[in-house]
Amino acid sequence: MQFCEQHPRECSIDSSEPDTIPLTDDIWASLQEVNKHVNLTIVPVADQDHWGVPDRWDYPDDGLGDCEDIQLLKRKLLVERGLPRRAMRMTVVIDELGAGHALLRVRTDRGDLILDNKRDAVLPWRQTGYVYVKGEGTDGKAWVWFGDQIAPTATAAK
Repeated sequence: MQFCEQHPRECSIDSSEPDTIPLTDDIWASLQEVNKHVNLTIVPVADQDHWGVPDRWDYPDDGLGDCEDIQLLKRKLLVERGLPRRAMRMTVVIDELGAGHALLRVRTDRGDLILDNKRDAVLPWRQTGYVYVKGEGTDGKAWVWFGDQIAPTATAAK
C-alpha cells in the first residue's frame, strides 16, 4: 500500500492499454536487455537487512533491493521503452527452495514470459520450475490466485 501511495501511477490500470502484446524482435530484445542489465546492476538484499523491516516495496535506487524491488525497476524501464504497463504484471511464486519469490510476468501473444532476478534468461512461465501463486490482475488493483496454492507470507530476498 505504501508503494502505491508513493507511486500511484505504478498501481493504476489504464484499461485502454493492451493486456497482451505482440512478441516482436524489438520487444524480445528489450526484455532480454532490461532483465540482464538490472540483474547485473542491482544487488539482491532482503528488506530486513536493507531497511530493517520484513517487507517493503520500492525502487532499488541505491543499487540494493529484494526480488519485488528489482522487478518493479524492470517494469519501470520497460514502460520507458514503450511497453504497456498493463501487459506486465507482478507475480508471486514459490521458488526452488520453497520460499516466496516475486517475478515480472509479461503477457505476449506467444505466451507469458518471465523476467527474474535469479537468472538472466527470459523464459516462458512453464520453463521456470516455479509454482505460481498469485499475480496482479489486468483489470484493476486486485491480485488473482493461480489454482489452489497456499501463498507464502513474504517474498524472498534473492
